Amino acid sequence: MPSRLRYLLLQVRDPDDPIREHEIECFARAFEVPVDRISIFDLLSGAPTARRLDAADVVLLGGSGDYCVSDGGPWLEPALDTMRELHRRRQPTFASCWGCQAMALALGGAVVRDMARAELGTLEVQVTDAGRADPVFGPLAPSFPAQAGHQDIIDALPPDATLLASTTRVPNQAFRFDDRPIYCTQFHPELSLEDLLVRLRTYPEYVERIAGMPFDEFAASCRESAQTTAVLQRFVRGVLAD
Repeated sequence: MPSRLRYLLLQVRDPDDPIREHEIECFARAFEVPVDRISIFDLLSGAPTARRLDAADVVLLGGSGDYCVSDGGPWLEPALDTMRELHRRRQPTFASCWGCQAMALALGGAVVRDMARAELGTLEVQVTDAGRADPVFGPLAPSFPAQAGHQDIIDALPPDATLLASTTRVPNQAFRFDDRPIYCTQFHPELSLEDLLVRLRTYPEYVERIAGMPFDEFAASCRESAQTTAVLQRFVRGVLAD
């Protein structure tokens, strides 16, 4: 991946969240760029300025630690306004997990908390017909493993979104916006299996609440997900080509 690109990671994490730095490292490794090519803006503090967005070639969104779209809060509407601004600007953006949910809600989709459909661990993701025709998702196997952890669910996609991938429990697993270089995945393409386990050791209550099993048993049920990093790399190559 070309290291000259400037990345802006929009985070939703408390200052003492130990995963703040880990998230940066995971994206840097996935995009094969130095960590210092990824700058950070915390959406809990408000919305980034137009100048801050102008300085980025690619905007990234990932997980959110202790924060959920469905919980709301005074910080959420400015964050959603940022999603709308990225969409309006047609700014190259890749949003995973919380970012995927925020993009969906901001642009007219629906997001709900539903523990019956919560997902955690290594998922088996199926590529849709539209996904098979997509330059980013098309090269994937028809069914591929991916790492995930979420309890908010995208119940409806925005009107200008195309569904790219699904799981049995969560049909709206990945989508892109039509005529815009914006891709969103409920799963984490930036995470390896070890990355997922690092996060869940930090948030052990997630395993208890969603998986309902001891950590070691849960970890043994997960597996590697080598294909998903290529999703991010193909996304960037597409941005460069455009």
